[in-house]
Amino acid sequence: MASAGSPISPSSPPADRDPAMFWPDADRHLIRYGPPFTPEIIARAEGAFLYTEDGRRLLDFTSGQMSAILGHSHPEIVATVRDQVGRLDHLFSGMLSRPVVDLARRLADTLPAPLEKVLLLTTGAESNEAAVRMAKLVTGGHEIVSFAGSWHGMTQGAAAATYSSGRKGYGPASPGNFALPTPNPYRPDWAGPGGELDWQRQLDLAFDLIDAQSVGALAACLVEPILSSGGVIEPPVGYFAALQRKCRERGMLLILDEAQTGLCRTGSWYAFERDGVVPDILTLSKTLGAGLPLAATITSAEIEEQAHERGYLFYTTHVSDPLVAAVGLTVLDVLQRDQLAERAGALGGQLRDGLLAIQDRHEVVGDVRGRGLLQGVELVLDRQTKLGADRLGAQVTRRCLELGLHMNVVQLPGLGGTFRIAPPLTCTPDEIALGCEILDQALADCVRRGDF
Repeated sequence: MASAGSPISPSSPPADRDPAMFWPDADRHLIRYGPPFTPEIIARAEGAFLYTEDGRRLLDFTSGQMSAILGHSHPEIVATVRDQVGRLDHLFSGMLSRPVVDLARRLADTLPAPLEKVLLLTTGAESNEAAVRMAKLVTGGHEIVSFAGSWHGMTQGAAAATYSSGRKGYGPASPGNFALPTPNPYRPDWAGPGGELDWQRQLDLAFDLIDAQSVGALAACLVEPILSSGGVIEPPVGYFAALQRKCRERGMLLILDEAQTGLCRTGSWYAFERDGVVPDILTLSKTLGAGLPLAATITSAEIEEQAHERGYLFYTTHVSDPLVAAVGLTVLDVLQRDQLAERAGALGGQLRDGLLAIQDRHEVVGDVRGRGLLQGVELVLDRQTKLGADRLGAQVTRRCLELGLHMNVVQLPGLGGTFRIAPPLTCTPDEIALGCEILDQALADCVRRGDF
C-alpha cells in the first residue's frame, strides 16, 4: 500500500505482466456487474487524485465509490492499517476486541439520544439488511416502505427496498414492499398553486395508498435523507418530521440510511440533524470506513433489548472485526480534530457557487442541488420542459475523463444526465476550482459538438 507522497511510479506495471493483455484478461475473466468499466487502468491513488498506469492524473470527484471522505491513502489511515493488521485483524465472530467497543462508544457520542447501541458490519447493504431484520422482529410486521428512487443495496431485503434499479429478472422480491413517491422539488408530481412541490399532499396520498395495500403488518420506512442514486434529491424541510409522524401513527420504525450523507459530508455530522428528527435505526457505511469495508447499524437500548429478547440473529463472518474498527476510530479522530464538518460546509459553498456559475453559462444545466460536499447537477435538453439529457450526460462524463476529471453520472434511464459530485472532505479549494473548470470545459466542448 502506498502512503501519501510515495515515490512509486504510477506508470510501471509489474515486469511479469504484459500491459497489452489487461483488457483482454478483464473481458475474459471478470463477471460484469453493472455499467461498463472506466477505460483506465488505475495504478495508485493519493489525496483527491487517481493515477493511471500510463501516467495520467485524474481528479476524483466521487471519493471512490462515494466513500473515501479523507481522500485516498490518507497517511493516518495507512498507519492504522499497517499497525493493526500486524497485531489483530480478524476474530471469531463471538469474540470482542477493544477497537470494536471503543468505536461503538465513540459513534454513540456523536449521536443524539437514544441512539447508543451499535452493530459493526461491512457494507451498506449489510447494515440495511440488519436494520430491516431488526425492525421486522421488533414490530412483528414484515412490510417495508421506501422511496421510489431509492438505493439501499443488493442483498435480499435491501434489494427489495431498492426501486431505482435492478428489480427486473430476479423473481419475486421480499413480500410487503411499497414504494413511496420521491419528493423531488425540481420535478414536482403533485404541484401547488405556484407549481411548487406540494409534498404534504403527496405524502398523504402515498400513505392512503399504502394503507389500502397493507395487510396490517407495516414494520418500517427505510429512506435516505438525500437520495443519491435517485438523482441527488433532497426532500424539503419538514418532510422527514411528517414522515416520522406517519410511521408513529402506524407503529412503524423509521430507518435512515446515511451511507453517503453520514459523517460530515453534508456540512453536519449527520444529514438528519437539519430536520430535527432522530431515527429509530440509523445505518452508516461508505464514509465510516473512508474507503474500507466498514458499516454500522445503530439503534436505541429499548429496541435492541426487544430484538434480543426475540432472538435477534445477524451473525456474519466479519461482524465486529477489529481491523476495520480501528480504521473507523481513526476516521472519527480526523473528522473531529480537523473539523471536517465545518470544512465540508465551506468547501460545499465554494463548490455550489462554482456549479451555479456553470449553470449560468450553460442552458443545458437545468438544476443544481444538494448539501455540503454532496452536490447534484442535472442536465436537460430544454429548461422549460425539463426533458432529460441522458446521452449528453454520458458524453460529458467521457469528456471530463479525457480532461482529467472523474465524474459519476447516474447511469439509470431518465437519470443519465444527473451528476453526483462528492469530492473528499480533505480536498483543497484549488482542487474544487479545478474540478469546476474541467466540468465547464467539458460541457462547452460537448454542447459545441452537438449530436445529443
